[in-house]
Amino acid sequence: MPNITVELLRGRTVEQRRAFAKAVTDSAVEILGARREDVRMVFTEITADIVANGGVLASEDDSRAGVVAALDREA
Repeated sequence: MPNITVELLRGRTVEQRRAFAKAVTDSAVEILGARREDVRMVFTEITADIVANGGVLASEDDSRAGVVAALDREA
């Protein structure tokens, strides 16, 4: 039984999570031979102030400012 944990910046829509879950499940069935009903996925929403890329908090990274702002508007 594949157990898949997905961490996403807060702000993804239910529709986005649904589409992602379907795509990943489809791949697990095809590639791993898993039964669809046995593929378990847990989404954990994180905020930009608790994740860092290259030693810089995402909330303070100018190169990610547009993405973070867009997700904040959707939340």
